[in-house]
Amino acid sequence: MAMAAVPLGVLLRREVTSERMERPDVLCGEASRSRKGEDVTLLLADAGQRVAGDPSTSFSVFALFDGHHGSGAAIYAKNNLLNNVLRATPSGLTRDEWLAVLPRSLVAAFVKTDKDLQAAAESSGTTVTFVIIDEWVVTVASVGDSRCILESADGSLYHLSADHRFDSNRDEVERVTAWGSKVGKLNVVGGPEVGPLRCWPGGLCLSRSIGDMDVGECIIPVPHVKQVKLSNAGGRIIIASDGVWDDLTFEMALECSRGYPSDIAANRIVNEATLPRGLRDDTTCIVVDILPPEKLAPSPPAKWQGKTVLNNMFRVDLKNNMFRRKNSDASFKIDREYAEPDVVEEIFEDGSAMLSRRLSTGYALRNMFEPSSCAICQFRLKSGQGISIHANPLQHEKMQGWQGPFLCQSCHEKKKAMEGKRRPID
Repeated sequence: MAMAAVPLGVLLRREVTSERMERPDVLCGEASRSRKGEDVTLLLADAGQRVAGDPSTSFSVFALFDGHHGSGAAIYAKNNLLNNVLRATPSGLTRDEWLAVLPRSLVAAFVKTDKDLQAAAESSGTTVTFVIIDEWVVTVASVGDSRCILESADGSLYHLSADHRFDSNRDEVERVTAWGSKVGKLNVVGGPEVGPLRCWPGGLCLSRSIGDMDVGECIIPVPHVKQVKLSNAGGRIIIASDGVWDDLTFEMALECSRGYPSDIAANRIVNEATLPRGLRDDTTCIVVDILPPEKLAPSPPAKWQGKTVLNNMFRVDLKNNMFRRKNSDASFKIDREYAEPDVVEEIFEDGSAMLSRRLSTGYALRNMFEPSSCAICQFRLKSGQGISIHANPLQHEKMQGWQGPFLCQSCHEKKKAMEGKRRPID
């Protein structure tokens, strides 16, 4: 049986892609229109290193905090959340171990940040969409209604965050009402119920956030976490507050920004969301492009103005017209017929509100964690002082070989309150 001839160009590309996958280039752009001044962002292309002193282990962090009832909680979360993630992550891990434990570290960090914020008597609250990029692996933790989406190089759309509005999340309505709170629309005296579903008391339309101590502990900081691995074709991430998503669908945001570098793309998305009905809320968008590294570094034309923007545009144009509409000519069809698939691998996803599930690591990873420290706040525990996170630690020990992780008394009380096992005192 005769074998089909494969074009030389495809064979050369296969040879390149079979080599060790190099670190991607990460380009970021941001745009914002402010009405109340409560949206806060964190953009760190070089946020830190898994191994101190080794630049090849660096990772990026991009985050959006959409505050309400003031900006205090958003600013506090921006200043403290990343440090809490790193404190909850053991040192000396391999990259695979680091990626495996990252979802657990994010959960612990969100809960600790919320606990510390409420101890400071800050009554405002904030949504959080927190993105960590380590080479080609993207990990997203989110509470609230800001959203994060990914478009792979072949145009496929992936949702990387959850929507914690009561209107769109029936499971969260059931969780909060089982806790003992009421969920309903605003009841105007002598008139009909109006507006979105809200939790009472407090009137918050979100079931998860950081802060909001005046609403009650049924509004929890436990994030939805999703982790994916991109192919070496790369992808584009869009993180935006509800000021964008109230007026644009995911497809509309991608369509109006496709073919533009990240900074211009972010501006186009914000303009598209605010032009029809004007600025009604703080509206913020972050666009992050994860691109294959340049094999050759061409010299840009002389006398270019706006170096960052135009350089990005030039580079994006070189990436096989990445994020543009696909051409349908014959040479492209031949390319696609023989090319390796652009697969986004979904590694991990969990949105459970139960800390006993979210902080468990299994027997294989138990030696990574300090048994004498609280799994949330890292407080050093004396012998016998820690409280197992499991409802039935002895049964868990039979299955897993140990009773941990363990919590200090105050984090154990917070866990019980969030899971509806302790009612707050009026």
